[in-house]
Amino acid sequence: MIVADGGAYEESGPVVRPYAMVRGRTRSEGYSFDLVAFVVAAVETVGDRVGMQPEHRAILKLCHVPRPVGEVAARMNLPVGVVRVLLGDLFAARAIRVREPDGPDTRPSIRMIEEVLEGLRAL
Repeated sequence: MIVADGGAYEESGPVVRPYAMVRGRTRSEGYSFDLVAFVVAAVETVGDRVGMQPEHRAILKLCHVPRPVGEVAARMNLPVGVVRVLLGDLFAARAIRVREPDGPDTRPSIRMIEEVLEGLRAL
């Protein structure tokens, strides 16, 4: 994209690319990805499946190790919304598995954490 700036032209970068990458979609169909949910590849590759793009393949390669959605977006250098849509495609194709963060009721209580901290200080 070219922008006029006082007679000089500058390239403004990939403004439309993420939008085009997900074909204008703003939400993943069938699944809402929490920013801290862990994603792991369930297959080696998506091969030549219809609709799969290089970004889908890159996410699969990246997610051979479980990673949170936010980290996937950061490593892909893409907006989180775009990554969520791409993850939705992979989820629909059964190419990834998702592990949501544990709920607050499964976390240790503040009292328990304080007791452990006191025990460590006593060492």
